[in-house]
Amino acid sequence: MRSRRENADLAAHPRLAGHARLRRGCQTGPMSTLTFHDPRGEAKTAPEPYGLSTRLDQPITIGLVANGFPDSVRFLDHVEKALAERLPSASFNRYDKGDASSVVGEGMLDDIRSECGAVIAAYGH
Repeated sequence: MRSRRENADLAAHPRLAGHARLRRGCQTGPMSTLTFHDPRGEAKTAPEPYGLSTRLDQPITIGLVANGFPDSVRFLDHVEKALAERLPSASFNRYDKGDASSVVGEGMLDDIRSECGAVIAAYGH
């Protein structure tokens, strides 16, 4: 059970403050209590640092891999357009697994490795 101080700290949280006002307005008597639940939860595994990076301030080829679900290709059309606006020196290679239930084959992986400095995979539905 949280202390009054912990409940007050949570009530001051910007995302929870409106909820606290709403709940206070619903109280029906002097014995009513207000309990806050922290929505952030606890991580079950320790975070692992992501160490890969690439320079985006120079020409680069970015691979865009569609996974075969409907709309994954169309989604990548929008991703490419947005990236091209931000990265004018980037070029794009498109890849499509064709079947969402299969993995990317070794041949396609070899092509991606040899042709691209970065890759984005899209999962559409």
